[in-house]
Amino acid sequence: MTGSNDKAVAFEGVGKSYGDFRAVEDLTFAVPKGAIYGFLGPNGAGKTTSLRMMLGMIRPTTGMIEVLGSDSAMGVRERVGYLPEERGLYRRMTPVETIVYLARLKGMDGAAARKRALELLERFGLAAFGNTKIEALSKGMAQKVQILGTIAHGPDLVILDEPFSGLDPVNQQVLEELIADLRAEGRTVLFSTHVMQHAERLCDRLVLIARGRLAFEGTLEAARSLMPRVIRLKTRAPRAALGDLPGVASVALEDEAHGRYEIKLADGAEGEALLRACFERGIALESFDMSEPALHDIFVSLVGDGAREADARTGGKAA
Repeated sequence: MTGSNDKAVAFEGVGKSYGDFRAVEDLTFAVPKGAIYGFLGPNGAGKTTSLRMMLGMIRPTTGMIEVLGSDSAMGVRERVGYLPEERGLYRRMTPVETIVYLARLKGMDGAAARKRALELLERFGLAAFGNTKIEALSKGMAQKVQILGTIAHGPDLVILDEPFSGLDPVNQQVLEELIADLRAEGRTVLFSTHVMQHAERLCDRLVLIARGRLAFEGTLEAARSLMPRVIRLKTRAPRAALGDLPGVASVALEDEAHGRYEIKLADGAEGEALLRACFERGIALESFDMSEPALHDIFVSLVGDGAREADARTGGKAA
């Protein structure tokens, strides 16, 4: 694999086997520099295994991985920040001590690390708890400290494994803003999550994996294009009249008493054309709702079977 100036991470034909079990197979994708990149998949899909290979914690069985132009994340570890899914802090340390310690592990000198720690704690509402033992903090506050320790040294690449887990809605919003700020600073953020709304709001690109294989890679708009456009409307017109409209692939009656229908459009059909045809044919509409498919629906469509198979393969444990 040759280095690329516009890629923060690149996987090429990566696979990982444990005996006869294939955790990851022929995984190829690239994370553009300066992007927010979502890494999505059901439990047991191979996300954690892939992240650990990316970080050099385990070696791939096949294929090649490039991180920030290096063939190993270990060679550029001072430019990488990593938040593992399994959280762990020294409970008798304070937030200031924790952030300073983590920043110094990544090459910052003590004075600069302490200044950065105080700035981050102030910015994220933890200044009053800077000298409180971690064991006395709430779970959410402790998680915020670990997130701040992940970014304190100013990494070019930030890898967050399930970062929203354990945070209340307010702090989830704070973390979303932090991720957006990192992108604004030109940093690359890759995060895994089970909460599709976070990925939908934040990601420039995303990858979906199932059964250890790539199911999709690209923009949210490209993912939406894989799903049929759905229109929900309310009318007293007969179902046959709706099925005869241009661009209609199928009509489903959702509520006969109130005349509510779900219409799936054929590939390339436009909802505006269907609406215009209703007016031209005298079909009276009480409501007409055309919405983009949610990432949750795309996720279920692309990896739903893979999620069930992954649970069967791993006994419900993450891979």
